[in-house]
Amino acid sequence: MKPSVGLDLGVFGRRMRTVLFPPVCMVCGQDGRPEIDCCSGCEADLPMLAGQCARCGLEMEHDVALCGRCAMALPAFQGTWPGFSYQGVIERLITRFKFHGDLAAGRLLADLLARRLVELGAPRPDLMVPVPLHVRRRLQRGFNQSALICRDLSAWFGRLPWSDSLRRHRATAQQSDLPADQRTGNVRGAFGLDRLPPGVRHVALVDDVMTTGSTLNECARVLLQAGVERVDVWVVARA
Repeated sequence: MKPSVGLDLGVFGRRMRTVLFPPVCMVCGQDGRPEIDCCSGCEADLPMLAGQCARCGLEMEHDVALCGRCAMALPAFQGTWPGFSYQGVIERLITRFKFHGDLAAGRLLADLLARRLVELGAPRPDLMVPVPLHVRRRLQRGFNQSALICRDLSAWFGRLPWSDSLRRHRATAQQSDLPADQRTGNVRGAFGLDRLPPGVRHVALVDDVMTTGSTLNECARVLLQAGVERVDVWVVARA
């Protein structure tokens, strides 16, 4: 999976942004780089996972095919590709983006995730689908952070298609406010499929943070029931 080498609208937009607004590192405030608002030193210091479960992305001491939990009950998605560990700079950038409306922080997170996906060799899907917000929460926040990440990833990857195919038709309690053993039940039946472009076999579910994976698992289950053959998870950070 590589960014397009041709001049598409996404590349043109990034170049124009660089001309109009010289890049500044959003982490340390020093000079950034033409392609990303983060200096090389700060990017090198971002919190990485030591290793992970290939299936659910849970951080491990070294890479494994399946963690103990996945070995007992496989999630509906086939693989997880987390960019970073949910701590330090990444946690602060996500907070700025998600809860304070800092869209520039969101663009940086998408840029950083795109570079990590290339580095990790994540397979290119037919379609990206953001994890949806309930309409009430989206109106309160003003945007769906996962949809904005999809938009920016699309520009990086040569207009890789993305679609708001999933709908959250039932409001649920905030997952982060619940203990782990209640999160699966909280989202069971909360999602439905609005539309799916024809010919889509491989979908990448996109979200900002993955904790237990209950929400993503429910979204993947809905997509598989609709005939999608493979669902992967792309997340900025794994908690």
